[in-house]
Amino acid sequence: MTEKILILDFGSQYTQLIARRIRELHVYSEIQPYYQPLQIDSTVKGIILSGSPHSVREEAAPTVDLQAIMGKVPVLGVCYGAQLLAQRNGGEVLPSKIREYGRANLVTVQQTNPLLQTISTGSQVWMSHGDTITQVGADYQILASTDSVKVAAFSHQKLPVYGIQFHPEVTHSTEGKQLIQNFVVGICQCTQNWTPDSFIETTVKQLKEKVGNSQVVMGLSGGVDSSVAAVLLHKAIGSRLHCIFVDNGLLRKNEYAEVLHSYQNLGLNVVGIDAKVEFYAALDGLTDPEKKRKAIGRVFIEVFDKAAQTIDQAEWLGQGTIYPDVIESVSVKGPSATIKSHHNVGGLPEKMKMKVVEPLNTLFKDEVRLVGKALQISDTILQRHPFPGPGLAIRILGAITPEKVAILQEVDAIFIDNLKKDNLYSQVWQAGAIFLPVQSVGVMGDERTYENAVCLRAVTSIDGMTADWCHLPYEFLAKVSNEIINKVKGINRVVYDISSKPPATIEWE
Repeated sequence: MTEKILILDFGSQYTQLIARRIRELHVYSEIQPYYQPLQIDSTVKGIILSGSPHSVREEAAPTVDLQAIMGKVPVLGVCYGAQLLAQRNGGEVLPSKIREYGRANLVTVQQTNPLLQTISTGSQVWMSHGDTITQVGADYQILASTDSVKVAAFSHQKLPVYGIQFHPEVTHSTEGKQLIQNFVVGICQCTQNWTPDSFIETTVKQLKEKVGNSQVVMGLSGGVDSSVAAVLLHKAIGSRLHCIFVDNGLLRKNEYAEVLHSYQNLGLNVVGIDAKVEFYAALDGLTDPEKKRKAIGRVFIEVFDKAAQTIDQAEWLGQGTIYPDVIESVSVKGPSATIKSHHNVGGLPEKMKMKVVEPLNTLFKDEVRLVGKALQISDTILQRHPFPGPGLAIRILGAITPEKVAILQEVDAIFIDNLKKDNLYSQVWQAGAIFLPVQSVGVMGDERTYENAVCLRAVTSIDGMTADWCHLPYEFLAKVSNEIINKVKGINRVVYDISSKPPATIEWE
């Protein structure tokens, strides 16, 4: 069994960063909402209590049964987690006189403590809190302070229980990675053996046990996630994996043929289905983004289910769900408010009465690529930009028509082809074009035009959870804009999106 560090999430915006920093140490980490029942078995080597937008002084402040974990495994509280440890164990937490947000420096550091070994006096840390730990309990000791925060770090005098008021997971905490390593490797004694190769070996073994002699049916998109998931399943069960690639009429230009071709070298059993007519009929007249997503999901289920019925004894449904899909579908405050429907999470299994197998649902996108590389999948697939499940339907604002799809396919092809030609494609996390429900006046030759506008979108990111707009060269954008307007009939204006996520999302719908 894979050893892991369990992170109890109280709603901090930085929780996923903690998980990522631990995984960078080749140790598996898992995020769990604080309210879920705790199961501490032999695989759990330590527990981290995350930060939170809440205050521990609130009447209904999020909490866990600390006595059930303290003494069983090492515990590290970060910000809110540290305040929770202090308050519930004889300490005191009061409102900060001044909200402490931003860079600070540790003026005292007890370097003999295993948590702070090799952490420098003067080390820069990142603070983000409205409450302050003013004193710790009788069984605790202060390990570090800043000019304005007396209790920047503390520990139990006998048990491996630690609290830090700052956030070591953000890059502004210059020695934060070392502190996390001190906890994970030094205190929790994790062996750092969680690598792509070890993941493949463990996962293939688990898939064989889970699926047994059954048949698995899986929908492919041509993207990284579904491709890597399919190859993992194929490695485990061979020809008992049946892959289906559906052309919903909302793919990129020539994508249907190119994707089918890319799978020829992977040895996968793939069947292509042209269902453009069914999807266009279901989308006719729909303008609301969520209704479009639901319609696409419904038709996909119908088309996919019909194809799956032709496979004898298909008991399992393979999906390329990755960890961000899972995290975004769970809220630490209870059931999530729907931001948008995930194409990978929910709905399908119940309709099809099949059991679900998700080989990648513990990995972030960049980790999926590393696993794919270890599986010797070509860079053509692994370096492909993410593409939304509903395809161009959510990049066409308003009603969908085959004519709009055709226009957007041409625009998108020009944009993506030029990114590749100018060696910019690999510098971009995701790029595409959006068909705007806007017409504008233009001049072509001596004629006045009144035609459509498109928006180009390109972002940089590590895993898609946060993203910044990509600062593409002006000369490049000018060249692409000129080519689109000259070559794509119906477009006379091109704009560029300079919004980051958050507050915007990567896709417009």
